[in-house]
Amino acid sequence: MKKKGMEVLAPAGSFESMRAAVNAGADAVYMGGTRFGARAYAENPEQDMLLEAIDFVHLHGRKLYLTVNTLLKEKELKGELYDFLLPLYEAGIDALIVQDMGVWQAVKRWFPELPIHASTQMTITGAKGAVEAERLGASRIVTARELTVKEIQEIREQTDIEIETFVHGALCYCYSGQCLYSSLIGGRSGNRGRCAQSCRLPYGVWEKGRRLSGVDQGYVMNLKDLCGLDFLPELMRAGVDSLKIEGRMKSPRYTAGVVSVYRKYVDMLLDRGEREYRVSQEDRKLLLELFDRGGFSDGYFHDHNGKQMVALREKPAFRDVDAGLLADLDRRYLNHEIKEKIKGNLTIAQDLPAKLSLIQRDSSITVEGDTALPAKSCPLKETDLRKQMEKLGGTPFVLEELSIQMDAGIFLPVKALNELRRKAVDALKDAILVKYKRKASDEIIQAEDTERAPKVREASTEAFASLSVYVEEEGQFCAAVKEKAVRRIYFSVNRISWEKISVYAEECHERGKEFYLALPQIYRSRADEEFSAQERFWHIGDVDGFLIRVVDELHFMEKLGTEYDYVADHSLYSFNKEARDWLRQAGMSMDTAPLELNEKDLRERGCAGSEMIVYGRLPMMVSAQCIRKTAGVCDKKPVLMELEDRKKKRFPVKNDCRFCYNMIYNSDVLWLADEIPAIMRLKPSMMRLQFTTEEPGEVTLVLKAFGKALRGEEPGYQPAARTKGHFRRGAE
Repeated sequence: MKKKGMEVLAPAGSFESMRAAVNAGADAVYMGGTRFGARAYAENPEQDMLLEAIDFVHLHGRKLYLTVNTLLKEKELKGELYDFLLPLYEAGIDALIVQDMGVWQAVKRWFPELPIHASTQMTITGAKGAVEAERLGASRIVTARELTVKEIQEIREQTDIEIETFVHGALCYCYSGQCLYSSLIGGRSGNRGRCAQSCRLPYGVWEKGRRLSGVDQGYVMNLKDLCGLDFLPELMRAGVDSLKIEGRMKSPRYTAGVVSVYRKYVDMLLDRGEREYRVSQEDRKLLLELFDRGGFSDGYFHDHNGKQMVALREKPAFRDVDAGLLADLDRRYLNHEIKEKIKGNLTIAQDLPAKLSLIQRDSSITVEGDTALPAKSCPLKETDLRKQMEKLGGTPFVLEELSIQMDAGIFLPVKALNELRRKAVDALKDAILVKYKRKASDEIIQAEDTERAPKVREASTEAFASLSVYVEEEGQFCAAVKEKAVRRIYFSVNRISWEKISVYAEECHERGKEFYLALPQIYRSRADEEFSAQERFWHIGDVDGFLIRVVDELHFMEKLGTEYDYVADHSLYSFNKEARDWLRQAGMSMDTAPLELNEKDLRERGCAGSEMIVYGRLPMMVSAQCIRKTAGVCDKKPVLMELEDRKKKRFPVKNDCRFCYNMIYNSDVLWLADEIPAIMRLKPSMMRLQFTTEEPGEVTLVLKAFGKALRGEEPGYQPAARTKGHFRRGAE
């Protein structure tokens, strides 16, 4: 089906959607099972239906990519994942879409032949992350939705990895994989496939006591759907291999309609070239008929952000639709199944078994049936034979051509002819499917009973009581550096004065503390340019190490070498021991315990050699969008804003203008001072306090309170609006 060019990759949240996608011309589909996928609320077929889906796509010459693009807890990875994947692997799934590096490591060991696609949930935002994914063995990356065509092209220029890019469907407000909004508000984790889409609700925007957004424009995070039809020529030139359509929660009709349109224009581009490439208004209308969230946007292909991407108002509850157009989609793709053309050769000779050969592309078979006998009254006619052989309803095939060689005056019962045909069809299906089947190695132990302990340094008892501090402002640094209990300070590069790095480092060292730079939450070409211009301001001996936030920043370790220490932040997720192992192998001296695990989960994962965040406004979103720009007041100056929800809770927003992204923080502060005994039993190497919006005086109060808590005393202070995060409840 696929010509030389870009793959049309369709979403399938059900078997019916998968079939509709194939009927409409998809080259491949991606779908999940009932476990471990990023769309837990989609219909998601049971395993037997998944196995049937794998065979279905392969019989039609298409591919199926399985989503295991969530973060797995230790017990899930160790005790459940292998059994879930084994039959699907042996049935021939074409690739696994993965977020969790623990899953990645385990799958590479269990099923070394299985291609791995790096999910968009891995937040790969440029060529440096793509290079790392390729080095780790990924055959494909799914780029962040926020990348421009230019950034995608840079990936192609620097790697040989396949590039998959979203071209149609919903846009998340947050960089995929970095969103804790739904998780922290309601316990439904997007990293576990259970996003509640809290960003689609109305919010007021406040700055310095003044409301910036009107009541009728409160949907400031409700992004319009992407429509990338106009950009297909550019994407092909940029080196994109696969065009990904979002929508596993959508209906089979939606899937079929969108796929059919993109199939049409990919074929047009390949057949006619760019000069004759034109998108019709009728097809744009069809796409809006299928789903309309206030119109489409061009996404990020040429814009870093913009108000034009935001719906602002809630979509209308009802709108007229073209019933005839939708009925036509149903008729063509939902109530009709495409057939694969086959050729046949039938030989019937007297006193010999009848033979039927079938050929489909590179697969061919020959079967034998009953013996033909001399006819007593009604000899076989060629027209009768052809009629019986062409009865292929209920099969994936249609007989395009049939040659017949037969003796005169012979006879075979209709029942025998039907049986011969059925036998041949079954044999052809087996011949096609056997090419996809695999057998897992007998040497692999299913449950891997021998526990693989992470290669981490054991923390001393003294280390349990040490504190690290993360700061974003100079005033916060000045308050933190004075506190004796603080052993290490991470200073965010988002707002640091580059020229003063050596001054900050010297003050830390004079007070017996370590000084680290915390790299940006997102690393794109803008960050690369900034660091290239400013790296002269840090030196070995000044900066002790770096806090690494995302995959794209791993290149720092190779560039700067072993003279520095490297710590993985919570956003380089390590939900399980396999992921922790990988971080050690990548050169991290320490990881940061995930924010979405509760005490029990953390105990199973292990915290020796980990840092635990015990205080701070937890980051709920990092977005390429700018709230101030959406509100029409962006002046490219960093300020503190607030988003107010329907319950009048306010969520601080910091706009980082150096790297151009917004950070949205929880309204309540994580406060685990009263959980210090339980945390000590987990034996983390350090406990981190994160200061983002706090004034210097509050920094001092908090640090003194935690100092007392570590000594077994009453803290004497606690913030009014506080939360224990997931330490007790955990995320779904």
